[in-house]
Amino acid sequence: MKNSALIKVLRKVRPFRLRLIELAWEVVGDDGQPDPEKMTFHNQELVEAVKEAEAYSQETKEAIVCLKEMARSQH
Repeated sequence: MKNSALIKVLRKVRPFRLRLIELAWEVVGDDGQPDPEKMTFHNQELVEAVKEAEAYSQETKEAIVCLKEMARSQH
């Protein structure tokens, strides 16, 4: 893939917001510490958000490997 084609593809990638970040703020109590009741209430959402973040991390790592390989092949 040529650089111009890669840039074209990357421009179509939308920003991604991890729910885990937002949920982390949801479960913090007034004292700035995780609130056990809020953690229990949001438990299933937290589990799903962690899985989502792990998948995003893995996909990002794979993209980095591909980009590095493409950069090496250009030389």
